[in-house]
Amino acid sequence: MNRPLRFVLIFSATICASVSYSQSGGSGILNTVNTALPFLRIPPDARSGAMGDVGIAISPDANSMFFNPAKIPFNKKPCSVSVSYVPWIRELSKDIYLAHAGGYFKLDDKQALSASVRRFYMGEKVLTNSSGVQILKFKLREIAIDGGYSRKLSENLGIGISLRFISTNVPTMYILNTKKVIHSYAAAGDVAVFYRKEVTVCRKNLLIAWGLSMSNIGSKISYTDTAQKEFLPANLGIGGAFTTNFSDPHQISIALDLNKLLVPTPDSSGGHLDKSVLSAIISSFYDAPGGAAEEFHEINYSVGAEYWYDQQFAFRAGYFYEHGTKGARQFVTVGLGLKYHSLDMGFSYLVPTGAQRHPLDNTLRFTVMFEFDSHLEHAPEWYEKAD
Repeated sequence: MNRPLRFVLIFSATICASVSYSQSGGSGILNTVNTALPFLRIPPDARSGAMGDVGIAISPDANSMFFNPAKIPFNKKPCSVSVSYVPWIRELSKDIYLAHAGGYFKLDDKQALSASVRRFYMGEKVLTNSSGVQILKFKLREIAIDGGYSRKLSENLGIGISLRFISTNVPTMYILNTKKVIHSYAAAGDVAVFYRKEVTVCRKNLLIAWGLSMSNIGSKISYTDTAQKEFLPANLGIGGAFTTNFSDPHQISIALDLNKLLVPTPDSSGGHLDKSVLSAIISSFYDAPGGAAEEFHEINYSVGAEYWYDQQFAFRAGYFYEHGTKGARQFVTVGLGLKYHSLDMGFSYLVPTGAQRHPLDNTLRFTVMFEFDSHLEHAPEWYEKAD
């Protein structure tokens, strides 16, 4: 099996599954937007995973850094940590998973620091030559380490930034078609805005929120010393949500997210890879060969709902839609949440919906989150007010 090593290294269940599914069931001309390191766009936590992958404007928690770091100062608790585990595309492979750990620490009522680490393990890979003789066996993993700072500009408005370092482990001693394989590194950043306000509609108090996040804006990456560099999955996300206690002790939230990759749409010449990062971001809004219609097809839609009973038991559901010519990921998600004092546990399940089997079918996510009260003997004034 003499495949280009680059394919192995940027292998993603999401992309590979989407392409094969689109070719068999999509409509129109297939023109999927591909990037390097697509694991950076896999939501790691069970809460968002159960709500159709929404997360930009829902209430903040320890996993907010992935979707919108600007939400973090609006957390009530001064500190929280979260651990998640996602067995990925078990329909194709049993040894691929995403592990995530993250959290935040509030400096005061207006400022917060956050950090996270993600490890995407893609199992053991075997390279062979055209005669089937094994050349190399290695385990492939990709890691992203994040750090962020967030601040309230007012009681209703917040901003946040984060920086990211990404590394992939590869067998550097291997030579592929005269190209030396190298360890690959990249750096990226996010910038986000979050706004929320309580309003009264029909004598009901509603908490309205919206957010905007530009994520994974950073350097291009290559896996060999001569290969053309590829784009990270830079993304623009816009989301809105509302929450209401329609009767005590019942609370419901409904959210909608729109996401679009800020990378060039592939063209027949292959010249889209020659663009700079800034040029790619700008042209991503008008470079689709199919014009405006195709540009709109590149928008992914997520809608989700969350019901809490007495802030102890949650039921969640959602739907994710991607156009058939851009990957055809279309799925329903459900999940449960259980909160007991400072412990919050979540589980989500991706429900098979198509007549054909899809590699994303039956995807599970598990999350355990801990919230900590003030570590001081006497809580600071800002914490008393927030709680």
